Amino acid sequence: GLSNEVIDALRATEAFKPTQGWSLFRRPATLVRKETAELARLMQEIEANKTSVRRVIYGERGSGKSVLALQAKAMALLKGWIVVHIPEAKELILGNSSYAPSNEPGIYNQPHFTAALLGQIAKANHTVLSKLRLSRKHELSIPVQSNISLDRFAMMGAQDPEIACEIYNALWSELTAPSKDGEGLSRPPVVFTIDSVAHIMRDSAYMNADVQPIHAHDLAIVKHFFNLLSGKQTLPNGGMIFAADSGSNRPSIPGFDHAVARNAALAQKKEVPQWDPWVKVDQRSIDVLNGVDVWQIKGLSREEARSIMEYYAKSGMLRQTVNENLVAEKWTLSGGGIVGELEKGTVKTRI
Repeated sequence: GLSNEVIDALRATEAFKPTQGWSLFRRPATLVRKETAELARLMQEIEANKTSVRRVIYGERGSGKSVLALQAKAMALLKGWIVVHIPEAKELILGNSSYAPSNEPGIYNQPHFTAALLGQIAKANHTVLSKLRLSRKHELSIPVQSNISLDRFAMMGAQDPEIACEIYNALWSELTAPSKDGEGLSRPPVVFTIDSVAHIMRDSAYMNADVQPIHAHDLAIVKHFFNLLSGKQTLPNGGMIFAADSGSNRPSIPGFDHAVARNAALAQKKEVPQWDPWVKVDQRSIDVLNGVDVWQIKGLSREEARSIMEYYAKSGMLRQTVNENLVAEKWTLSGGGIVGELEKGTVKTRI
C-alpha cells in the first residue's frame, strides 16, 4: 500500500488513471513485480553513483506501463527526490492552450500549460522544495528574493502565466545544478515521466506565422523533455527520465514504432529491422530516440499472477479458492499474465 503523503503527491501530479483499477479498493496498492525490483535496484545505483536512467517504456495494452512509472514516482517520493509528471502527452498538442514564440528561434512556449505544470511540481514536491533555495541569480523579468525557496519560486510561475516559462527554465537550471555545501543548496535526483508519449511524435494542432503546423518537438516543454530523454541535457545529481507508451487512445506513428523496435533489437544484439521505404516517416521521431534504452513490459509470471489473485481473494473481491488450476486458467486467458486482462477475468467479471 501507499502512504497518505505519497498518495497526495501522486494525486497532485495526476498519476492515477481511471483505467488502472484503483476503484476496486479503498486505498491504492500496487504489485511488486520483477520490474519493480529492477526499479529499486536502479535507484540504488543512482543514489550511489549519480547516474541517470533514460528509457521508453512500451508493451501491450494493460501490461502495466503507466503503473510502473507510478511506482517509480512513489519510490522517488519516499526517497525525497523531485518528481515531475505529465499525465497525458496529448494535452500538449491539442491546441487548446495559449502559445507564443519563445526567445529561441523556432521554439514556442505554452504559458498556461507551463503555469499548471509548475503548480503540480510545487504541490507534489512541497516537502522537498521548501527546504531548497536559489543557488544563483537568474535573468528574470521580475525581481526575486535571492534566497527564496524553490517551492515559493515555482508557485510564482504557477500563479502568473506571463512569467511561467522563464520561471520553469530557471527552476530546472536549479534542479539540475550540482549539489553544493550549505543550507538549501543540496540537490536531490529528479524523476521526470510522461505518459502516452506517441502523441508528441507528430505535428501539433498549433500553427506558426505561415499557417503551417508546428511540430510537437518545437514546443518548449516537449523539446526540454526530449533533451533530457536523449541525454543532451544531463542530470548531474542523477535521476530517471521515463517516456511511457500507451496501448489505448494511441495514434499510429510508424517512425516511433520503428525507432523502438530498432533500439530493442540493438539492445538484444539482434538484426535491426529495416524501414519500409513506401511508408511516410517523420524522421524527427526516429532521431530523437537515438541511443535511448527501451523497456518492454510483458505479462506477469505465474507466481506474480498467483500473488495478485490471492490479494484479490483476501480482499473479498475474488470469491474462488486460489489454487494452481485457477491460476493456470486465468494466466492463460489473460494472454500470458497481462495484468489488465487478468484483472478483467478475475474481479471485473460479471455473470
